[in-house]
Formats: sequence, C-alpha cells, structure tokens
Amino acid sequence: MLSPSFWILEINLSSRKQITLRKLRRRETITEILFLLPQYILYLGLTIIPFLIALPIVLTDKLDFLDKSTRFIGFANFLSVLKEPLKTAFSDAFLRTALFTLLNYAMVFLYGLTLALIIFEYTSRLKQGFFAVIFLPYMISGMGIGMLLIMLFAKDTGSYNLLLLELGLLKQPLDIKSSDITIVAMPLFIGWRSAGFNMAVFLSGLLTIPIDTIDAAKVDGVSYRQRVLYVYIPQIVPNITLVTIFCLLGSFGVFDVPVGLGALKGNTNARFLSVLIYQVGFSAAGEKMGTLAQAITISMVVYLPLLFIAFLLNSLQKKLQY
Repeated sequence: MLSPSFWILEINLSSRKQITLRKLRRRETITEILFLLPQYILYLGLTIIPFLIALPIVLTDKLDFLDKSTRFIGFANFLSVLKEPLKTAFSDAFLRTALFTLLNYAMVFLYGLTLALIIFEYTSRLKQGFFAVIFLPYMISGMGIGMLLIMLFAKDTGSYNLLLLELGLLKQPLDIKSSDITIVAMPLFIGWRSAGFNMAVFLSGLLTIPIDTIDAAKVDGVSYRQRVLYVYIPQIVPNITLVTIFCLLGSFGVFDVPVGLGALKGNTNARFLSVLIYQVGFSAAGEKMGTLAQAITISMVVYLPLLFIAFLLNSLQKKLQY
C-alpha cells in the first residue's frame, strides 16, 4: 500500500505540470497575438476606421473632403443612385462588372486549376521551371496590363491586329475599346496575370490529399477526369472557396486595368464600378459626376453585399468540405 506522502508528492508534481502547461500555452498565445498584431493594426487603420468615418458622410450632401458646408439629407443619396444621371451610369457599370466577374471566375479555373494539376501530376523539375515562368506576369502592374492590351489590340497599330490581318484571320482590325473586345480581353489577360497566385492556392490544396486515396482510385481503374471530379475537387473545397472570395472582391474592385485602357479618358466601355465610384466622387473639379457622399453610397451599396457573400461562402465551405 502506498504511503500518504507518495500521493502528496504525486499531486504536487501533477500541479506543477499543469502550471508549466498553462505557462507554455500563455506564451504561445502571446506569441501568436504578437505575430498577428501588425496585420490587425493595418486592418483596423485602413479598413475599419475609414469605414466608420465614411458612414456619417453617406447621410450628408458632402461635395468633397474640403467641403465644410454639409447638410444632413438622410437617405437621399441612396435614392439618387436610382435616378438620372447616376441611374444609367450605375446600371451599365454594374452589368459590365458582373459579366467581367463571371468571365474572370472562369479564368481562375482555366488558368489556375489547370496549371496546378499539371504541376501536381508531373516531376519536380517541371515544378521549378513552371513556378518561375508562371509567377512572372504577377509582377506586372494592372496599369501595365491595360497599356499592354492597347499595344496588342489597338485598331490601327496593334501587334495582334496586324498579325491576324496579315495571316488573313481577320477582315478588319479588332478595336480594344469596343465593349465586346474589352469584356473578353480583360479576363483573359487578368487571368493570365493572376495564374501564379491561383495556381499556388489550388496546389496547396492538392498537396494535402492523402496519396493513399489517389493510389486507391488508380487501382480501381478510375479515369483521370473522374479522379479530378470525385477525388481532387471535393477535397480542395476550402481552396476553391478562397479563390472564389478573392476573385469576387478583386473583380468588383478592379481599377488599374480599366484606367490603363483609358476609362478616365473617354473610354466608357472600360468604366467598371470602381472607376465609376472614382469619377462620381474623386475626380478633379469639372470632371466629377456627383458628390463624395454619393460615391461612398455607391461603394457601400455594392461592397457590403459582397462582404456578406464572402462570409456566407466561408460558412458554407465548412459544410461542403469533404
């Protein structure tokens, strides 16, 4: 039979272990907070605080940041979006942006998932070369993409136009500033630019799939198409959700590429929602289409539902995860 002193010693050792574990957990928590603190500070300073500052402006007729003679007008700014001259401009920009978002989302899978599958299936040598080449376009600025599109598809001097005309594939040159060409060319080139990022997100999910699952599918005679649809995709749902959120917010916030296409210089076919918001509230005097308050109102009307959809997708991802 064990003596009482033994049990007292055992209790003391157990309590000391618990105290040590608590200290370790506390240190880990503090370390994690310190790592995340800079990001939280930036998010607070660049997102939350500006949003809280902008909220009261929506209820006023504030012309610009220097306007001191502001009046409280309630929800009149929300109604002004449904009236001319903003009604037509807003509806056109919204439809144009929505169509661009759908096409851009298709490019996420056409470029990103395809490249991720190629790298996932082949050798490490191919991986090294692919990573270097695929990530190079991501270094090009959005403004540069817009200017590149003009250089390639300019009606009279575009390199692609001249080449296609010389080959007899076109009877007349394409005009990059036309609505049809703009809405198709932008997703193709933005998808090409973002291919490296989307590929990395998809590849990170593919690499977490247990190799035994893939080997079992191969032994059972599952075709490659079936393996992708029923083995790979169900297990990378979190990654698909992530690229969906990035694509949704990025497509509705695209600004630099349309500006490179001349959206601020008369090319109305490149006037997406972000460009319209800038023209309504932030353009130079004499070029503004509205007030600062109206511009903030439009941004809230558009982007608050997008944030709600992003949170909804994040919650659905947990239910749909394989």
